[in-house]
Amino acid sequence: MDEQALTTINSGDTAWMLVSSALVLLMTPGLAFFYAGMVRAKNVVSTLFQSFSAVAVVGVIWPIMGYSLAFSGDNYGVIGNFDWLFLNNVGLTPHATFGTTIPHILFMAFQMIFAVITPALITGSFAERINFKAWVPFMALWAIFIYSPIAHSVWGTNGWIAKLGGLDFAGGLVVHVSAGFSALTASLFLGRRHDHRQTAIKGYNIALVALGTALLAVGWFGFNAGSALAANGIAAQAFATTFFGCAAGFFMWMMVDWVLEKPTFVGSSIGAVAGLVAITPSAGYVSVSSALIIGLAAGFVCNFSVRIFRSKFHIVDDTLDVFACHGIGGLLGTILTGVFASKAVNPAIENGLLYGDSKVFKANLIAAAVVAVFAMIGSAVLFLVVRLFVPLRVTLELEEQGLDSLHGEEILSFDEVYEARIKGIYEPSPRPV
Repeated sequence: MDEQALTTINSGDTAWMLVSSALVLLMTPGLAFFYAGMVRAKNVVSTLFQSFSAVAVVGVIWPIMGYSLAFSGDNYGVIGNFDWLFLNNVGLTPHATFGTTIPHILFMAFQMIFAVITPALITGSFAERINFKAWVPFMALWAIFIYSPIAHSVWGTNGWIAKLGGLDFAGGLVVHVSAGFSALTASLFLGRRHDHRQTAIKGYNIALVALGTALLAVGWFGFNAGSALAANGIAAQAFATTFFGCAAGFFMWMMVDWVLEKPTFVGSSIGAVAGLVAITPSAGYVSVSSALIIGLAAGFVCNFSVRIFRSKFHIVDDTLDVFACHGIGGLLGTILTGVFASKAVNPAIENGLLYGDSKVFKANLIAAAVVAVFAMIGSAVLFLVVRLFVPLRVTLELEEQGLDSLHGEEILSFDEVYEARIKGIYEPSPRPV
């Protein structure tokens, strides 16, 4: 690295982006715990494994070709090229476009962790019935053929959505609309669980849901505030709007449940995530008051989306309401970005509809529709391809037994440990002296 390049690196920005990258990485285990707490005990290990495996699979694909396809060069505003295969020429000097005050390799790493969590989000839609041997190749293909083109279209050089005037600060389109609408396709392709709507399904552990929610919320500050790519005022604004969007989503979901039935912790946690999803595309573009409105809207709309899908669309078995939370929440947040975006907050953008300009609103409507359709159709094609080689879902016998049997592991609850001790079956290992 020459002296000229060295002077362009800002140590404060670099430190902040290292921290942000670590925070975003924390979200994938957070998601794993969040999902695992809501499935039945016999599927906890498999649900954890499905999310954690994304770190390994996408973590290998991204440096080989994913990053290059998403960010190097441009082909028709849709996809990159192969200039950065195996991270060729991605080094310690800043890039002229991507993170101009941080090492290029750090920008790559930050974007990699976005690519990791996005397919992991889909797993909640087919929990308790997916064949792990089908999930791994589908995830790999999805990261290449669905995620990379969408990321390039929004954030890459000459991406068509960016050129159209669309705004997505931290991944409302790239992460949540893509994953949410792919999840809808996934739930339809995998079909309903054999006992769907026949028996009451009780989640394994609310404490795991609480842990997952906390990790997701904390990690989301890196997700959104880190997308400023610098330790500056926009990062601080995104940090604040992220918190208020989360709090408002939690509050509104809790209020709706309270009025209609009773407030539940799991439901309110989903509301917090819905608020975070909806504020993501606008975090660095809107005021605090707008963030509150967006969070409240997400808590209300996503709550009723869950209720409608559960009561009216019996053909859909979206196990953990991924579409209603991420698909609908991401769509809502993308549209409201076009309403509330403000040059007073971020001078680098155009105003939204509320401030007299319709360009961002129209662009985001078009972008949301195209990304949603592309994600659904693309996922359907990938499922058809994978199905040629391996069954998409497990057998009825395995489903009844639980997907943890696929891995030869199981969760042992505290009650089971206690009963085993009483019966003399289980003895804890002696503590070292």
